[in-house]
Formats: sequence, structure tokens, C-alpha cells
Amino acid sequence: MAVDEWNARGGVLDMRIVPIVLDSQCSPDPAVEVASNVIDQEKVHYLIGEVCSKASIPVAGIANDRGVVMISPSSTNPQVTLGENDEVKPYVFRACFIDSFQGRVGAKFAIENLKAKTAFIMVDPDNPYGVGLAEFFEQSFTQMGGKIVGKGTYAAAYTDFSAILKAVVETRPDVIYLPDYYPVVNLVTRQAKERGINVPFLGSDGWDSAELDKVAASGSYFTNHYSVEDPRPEVQRFVAAFGERYKLEDGKPRIPDSMAALAYDATNILLQSIQESGVDDPAVVKDTLAKMTFNGVTGKISFDLNHNPIKSAAVLAVRDVKIVFETTINP
Repeated sequence: MAVDEWNARGGVLDMRIVPIVLDSQCSPDPAVEVASNVIDQEKVHYLIGEVCSKASIPVAGIANDRGVVMISPSSTNPQVTLGENDEVKPYVFRACFIDSFQGRVGAKFAIENLKAKTAFIMVDPDNPYGVGLAEFFEQSFTQMGGKIVGKGTYAAAYTDFSAILKAVVETRPDVIYLPDYYPVVNLVTRQAKERGINVPFLGSDGWDSAELDKVAASGSYFTNHYSVEDPRPEVQRFVAAFGERYKLEDGKPRIPDSMAALAYDATNILLQSIQESGVDDPAVVKDTLAKMTFNGVTGKISFDLNHNPIKSAAVLAVRDVKIVFETTINP
């Protein structure tokens, strides 16, 4: 949608934008393969993606080594933009806030808004996204006076979470922190409801999907990048345009989730930086990106020294089979 809007205005630097869309599968090996191919064979100068941190981390290394500007819409692990010695990758940026900020937001909300004193953490140890969030949540939660009463680990292929949920019942936490994507969340919250567990779950932006089971997750909360209820004109114009272009099966307007908003912002930030650079040169564009400020759908965005956006976070509640705006946490 962003590319079409730019092309309708004449493109970038009087050039039409032709996107090359490839499926990197949110997985390291396929992501590395398609990124290498599109850089070496198609000679692209810019990448929008990857989506998942575990794939973005290796792709970012390739892009940076080849002098290709990369902006991930949604990969929140700090190592996406940082190298082995935590030195910033000059060609790599992201449109989303990072795990440390999202983890702190979750902990602060749990302590201050939910009045939680204890928490149980569930995490997939092989998923960098969840591991990073869990670490930062635990660190912040304990620093603010909370206590972690238990942890449960699981593999991506798990379908039965009864052992972990048994531990939840035994430890009786005030909140359960589950930083993962919605397919796992759906399984866990359904099984929790079946066991009569009514402790609120607290999650992350990976929950934000039309496929989230709102019945199972009712009474829970998650941190996110924006809310469709935000009255800012940038948000309302985007929501209206998205709904006009993308429809549900019954013909009703589709509501854009955070992945859509972040992809839209990432694309616009990149294309705006090329336009402002005045030249199709990644070496120049990366410097423009590092200094620019952009009023996006997900907030007013500028970049810190590690190429992470400085922006606010939203907390959304799952209530009455709806996802509603709860509050905003500023950086």
C-alpha cells in the first residue's frame, strides 16, 4: 500500500518503485538464502524485513556486509542492529521498539496497573524473541519490587502445556508473562481456561493478530506498537485506507494489526530517507535515516545511536471478545 501511494505521487527521485517480494518464512536458513539471492542477483540496495528476530539477525549481517540498507518492521531483539561486540550495524535499522523497552513496559504495567506482586514466566528457550522479552521483563519486574515465583519452558512444537500450567496453579502468581506469537498464545490460554486458571496473562506484540483467540485470552493484556483507537490523523487515515483496500471474507473492512502498521511505517521511512537523500545510494541513505524524524502510524519516530526507534508503546486489553486500547507508556 505504501509503495502504491508513493508511485501514485511519482515514485522516489522520479523513479517508479518495483518491490521484489520473497518469502523468508521467519526462519534463518530460508531468510539468508532469499536475502543473498535478491542482493547478489537482483542487485537491490534496500531490504524491508525480515519479520522475525531469529531470521533478521543473520540477514542483518549479510545486508550490513554488502552495504545494503535494511529496515525490519517488527524484529525486536537488540542483536538485529548490533554486531558481536555490540557495535551498531551502520546499514541496519528497525521500525519497532526493542525487547528491553517492551519488557520494561510489560513489567511496569504489571506492577503499577495490575498491582501484581508475583509473576510466572513462560518462554520458548529456542526463540530469541521470547527469550529477550522474558529476560528484560524479569529484570525490570524484580527491580520494581516484584517476585518471579516460577518459570516454564516449552518447545515450538508443544501442543500440551499441562505440566507448566500445573506449576502455575501451584505457585499462584498474580500475572503470567507469555512473550510469544499468537498460535502459541491461543493454545496456552485455551488450556489455561479449561483448567480454571483466571490469572491474567501479559504478552507482547506477537499477540497482535486477527487470529488471536479472544475468548481464550479474555482478561489478558499485551504490549503493542499502536492502537487503531488512537485519534491521531496519521492513524485514522491509515486505518481508513487499509480497510478500503483490504476486506474480510464478508466484505467488511479489515482492521490493520501492528504488523501492517509497522510494515507501512518501515516502508515509508525508508522511501522518505531515499527521497531526502536526493540520491539512490545506500551509503548516503543510511546517514539520512540515522538523523531523520518521521511522523508515522506507530508514533513520532527518530532513531537512537543503536538505530532503534524512540517512540511510545501501547498496552491493549482483551476484553469482551474485543481488543481495546488500555494505556500508553512513553519512553
